[in-house]
Amino acid sequence: MEREQLEELTTQDIKQRSVSGVVALVSRTFIIQIITFASTLALTIFLDPNTYGVFYLVSSVVNFLAYFSDIGLAAALIQKKEKLTKEDISTTFTIQQILVVSLIILLFLASPIIKSQYNIGPDGIFLLYAMGISFFLSSLKTIPSILLEREIKFNKLILPQILETLAFNGIAVFAAWKGLGINAFSFAVLGRGVVGLVAMYIVFPWVPVIGIYKNSLKSLLKFGLPYQANTFLAVLKDDGMTIILTKIIGTQGLGYLGWASKWAGLPLRILMDNLTKVSFPAFARLQHDEVKLGRAVELNLKYLSLASLPILIGMGFIAYPMTGIIPRYAKWIPAIIPLYIYLYNSAWASISTSLTNLLNATGRIKTTFKLMMMWTGLTWLLFPIMAIKYGYLGVSYSIGIIATTSVITVILAKKAVAFSLIKALRTPLIASTLLLVFLVLLRGSLNSIEGIIVVSVLSAILYALACFLLEGKQLIEEGLSLFKARHA
Repeated sequence: MEREQLEELTTQDIKQRSVSGVVALVSRTFIIQIITFASTLALTIFLDPNTYGVFYLVSSVVNFLAYFSDIGLAAALIQKKEKLTKEDISTTFTIQQILVVSLIILLFLASPIIKSQYNIGPDGIFLLYAMGISFFLSSLKTIPSILLEREIKFNKLILPQILETLAFNGIAVFAAWKGLGINAFSFAVLGRGVVGLVAMYIVFPWVPVIGIYKNSLKSLLKFGLPYQANTFLAVLKDDGMTIILTKIIGTQGLGYLGWASKWAGLPLRILMDNLTKVSFPAFARLQHDEVKLGRAVELNLKYLSLASLPILIGMGFIAYPMTGIIPRYAKWIPAIIPLYIYLYNSAWASISTSLTNLLNATGRIKTTFKLMMMWTGLTWLLFPIMAIKYGYLGVSYSIGIIATTSVITVILAKKAVAFSLIKALRTPLIASTLLLVFLVLLRGSLNSIEGIIVVSVLSAILYALACFLLEGKQLIEEGLSLFKARHA
């Protein structure tokens, strides 16, 4: 294992493993997203908005504490240009475990306060404990995951991801169907934690090493602390604000926002998360060659937009009709307007996340820190004011306003690395505009399952044809080259 951990990659290695990694993550996790889609649909049928709100509140509390389990050392291991040493790995693992155990103890001690402040019942507290235990189990997977990511061997990460998804969704849906309510999530997160840990160590049988080395710690913190500062702002902006918002809009309002966010974010979970996992180490390894780096950024934006925009547009058109078609789904009608706004946010996120990822990978942590400062400030300024005035709808309005500021990310990224945004987005935007017009003309047919299926098939054909007419053989050849690329 030591040879793999300290392996050096050539530019060709990076290119081949990057496209191989993207293909592996997207194609092999497609089944995972089908499972997630079916599970989300089932859970939102069986569970009410208030139950979903409790789940999102508890998740936010645990995620907020989880931030303090890492001081940026994990990201520093991936970004580090030099070879990793045993001291680097040992230091990162040991410090993380000390922090994780301390935070779990704090979480358990704080549970009575959380219970009284948010009026959470015993089931909600059990979920809190379950997520704390799952948090510890997940921390034990960090080093094996980092070592595989650093070498861009994402195909080996697929099995744990598949098994975790099956465990969580299978347990959650079964328990919800049996009427266990919020306990469905509790059993699901425990099952996911155990299955994921066992699977990871089967794929990568790493032996934990304890020890803290001053020189390694000092070196890793140079990148780690600024990176973690950015992460803190993201956690404060999202999970921290969720904790505050629950006091204003209640768990039911939070449930509506969670439903909208979950569905609008699903296309990006399928695509963006996978591309981000690959692009961060790939961008980091290409930072010495700006020409190749710029081309990599263009391809990243192009194919992410090609895949995500039509899905986001389609979801916007079928969302409301589906509330009348799916049994017991009319309860989510109040969340339709937030869904539209979250879809708009996802469209911007497909661009801004890739570009902030680029800035981080090339060591421009201060730039992304300023961006996160801006977004955090806007979140903490707009969300409470709009929530007090307009309730949960006000929160969604704020999401739309903040999403638009992503244009600043584009400006800063172009200053850092030379790439053409027009070249990257020309085909996705033109084809998506044609799709939008087509759906507007046929929106009257979206009142039945049969009509939605027919319109979806026709839309997919139209979109594919538009992309082919705009780029011809280049699009096909470029796409085929991705699937023919082999793992180095």
